[in-house]
Amino acid sequence: MAKILMIDDDPDIVMATRIPLEATGYEFHAANCADEGLEKIKALNPDLIILDVMMETATEGFQLSLKLRDPSPDAEYAAYRHIPILMLTAVHTTTPLRFEPDDDYLPVDACLDKSTNPDEMLAKVAELLTRE
Repeated sequence: MAKILMIDDDPDIVMATRIPLEATGYEFHAANCADEGLEKIKALNPDLIILDVMMETATEGFQLSLKLRDPSPDAEYAAYRHIPILMLTAVHTTTPLRFEPDDDYLPVDACLDKSTNPDEMLAKVAELLTRE
């Protein structure tokens, strides 16, 4: 089954995400910050990344997605550019800010609120994995 890497600093959210994914048969790994996430991306070469926005900084998830999708041919993470990214965030529930995937500003494949029910998250994960 597919390898999923979640990069999020909230252990409760990580556990709430891990349980349905592992119950469905996915191999689940977690990192609690961008730096650890980048190390694990290189080590695991996951099939999907689930990414938080606000971690050590308010925009850490944005910065990480930009790093992973850097179009430069000599970009450090060019080999991982194809990995689908699902942004799972509480920004929409805690602020009036709204955002969607955008190639220039937020190069992710999909966004879901952290309050999304597990079935909806599993459906989005399956959809992103079948796009590959």
